[in-house]
Amino acid sequence: MDSLQKEINEIYKLVKVGGTICYPTDTIWGIGCDATNTEAVEKIYKIKKRDASKSMLILVDSIDAIFRYIDEVPEVAVQLLEVSDEPTTLILEGACRLAKNLIAHDGTIGIRVVNHPFLTPLLKKLNKPLVSTSANLSGQPTAKSFDEIEEEILASVDYIVEYGRDQMPATPSKIISLSKSGEIKIIR
Repeated sequence: MDSLQKEINEIYKLVKVGGTICYPTDTIWGIGCDATNTEAVEKIYKIKKRDASKSMLILVDSIDAIFRYIDEVPEVAVQLLEVSDEPTTLILEGACRLAKNLIAHDGTIGIRVVNHPFLTPLLKKLNKPLVSTSANLSGQPTAKSFDEIEEEILASVDYIVEYGRDQMPATPSKIISLSKSGEIKIIR
């Protein structure tokens, strides 16, 4: 078993019991946990010192997985993801089967399909989405690489992923809000 698979197996066990991780994504480094575990989500809010009214996003391993966590996926959402050539987070209405404290007051959730050598196999093994929020304290600048993550964040999570620490500085994903009626708003 290679070191990446070994690390994925360790993280899988930790996340299944409500652990928090600091990990590389297809964009910037994030803090995450099982997106269906209310207590774990609460830990993330505390780690970031973030108001619980500010929602976080989830990561999934396939377009098909979106249908498990959104009650009515607009056709345009699938079309956008199929043609997007860069990481794209969609804010969709009708979030379901997620921790209640993760879903925004208006019933929306940010969701991104990732294709990443570490995250994709982890998400497949978990068979659940991961919370993803930038690895910084609320209100502070986003860490663009592992070396920029504040010590307070690293000391607060249960596990810091080894994979990807040498990843080049990155930028956050595009964010697009889609209503059930298909109205599109570019957020970032």
